[in-house]
Amino acid sequence: MHKILIIDDEDKLRSLLARIIRAEGFEVQEAADAKTGLQFLERQTFEVILCDVKLPDANGVELVKKLKETAPATEVILLTAYGNIPDGVRAIQHGAFDYITKGNDNDKIIPLIHRAIEKTQLRQRVENLEKRVGEKYSFDAILGHSVALRRVVELAQKVAATDATVLLTGETGTGKEVFAQAIHQASGRASRSFVALNCSTFSRDLLESELFGHVKGAFTGALNDKRGFIEEADGGTLFLDEIGEMPLDLQAKLLRVLETSEFIRVGEQKPRKSDFRLIAATNRDLKTESEQQRFRPDLYFRLNVFALHLPPSASAWPTSNPWSGTSLRNSAPS
Repeated sequence: MHKILIIDDEDKLRSLLARIIRAEGFEVQEAADAKTGLQFLERQTFEVILCDVKLPDANGVELVKKLKETAPATEVILLTAYGNIPDGVRAIQHGAFDYITKGNDNDKIIPLIHRAIEKTQLRQRVENLEKRVGEKYSFDAILGHSVALRRVVELAQKVAATDATVLLTGETGTGKEVFAQAIHQASGRASRSFVALNCSTFSRDLLESELFGHVKGAFTGALNDKRGFIEEADGGTLFLDEIGEMPLDLQAKLLRVLETSEFIRVGEQKPRKSDFRLIAATNRDLKTESEQQRFRPDLYFRLNVFALHLPPSASAWPTSNPWSGTSLRNSAPS
């Protein structure tokens, strides 16, 4: 049963409102002042709080901040006898779900409570999904117990807490992408996007567009502006799989991004900023490739800040991908 808390010092109005809400099947608690309301909130969980603006021991508009600090997931609806725009604006800024006038808006209260509960339930579903995703792609979900694999996991857990660039190497099928996801989930960027791009999937021109984005009219078929993977990864993690397949001229452009945090969309002159962490993966020996001029030595130097070689035993990985169709586009298993 959904729980509603009413904080109002007008006994008759509070009791009437409580009866109306209980008739809808909700469980209701009543408080005559802010102190009692906060005591209820510390002991119980409520989906919605109806709070009067003028209380004997607090101003409801300012009280919203305290209520949200105590119970961030609870929605607060403010009730006022004399509504005014400045108070309404401040209430919303402090985190109130809505601000309504007593009497005139009585018919809106029940539908408003239902909408507030829907928002609370949606937030809970999102949090549960994020928790399941985090568990699925955490280091604990990595299969295998060999000494070599556990050593790599230990090192990855240490580097995950930093913003250092990571280079994952190993045979195809050793789970480099899932390993990159685990690093992302254990990092301070876990709440932001994990964006994966397989460099071997595209032609040179299409790879440039996917990576940097393009503006409308930049080339035949560019009908609209498009954000690239670098831009989508802002604040999060960019995973470049099979980076050894990237053409040399695009390697130079990527190197500049790593040095300046700036990139330019195809067909545009204005540089844009993106703050992302780079994790790259390859089944090639990039050191040898760079020595033979098939891979830029300066880019290899930037990528090789923290190298992790995944042993062949690291091949049993989760296969389903809850991000499929969203930020993980065109990524193939490594």
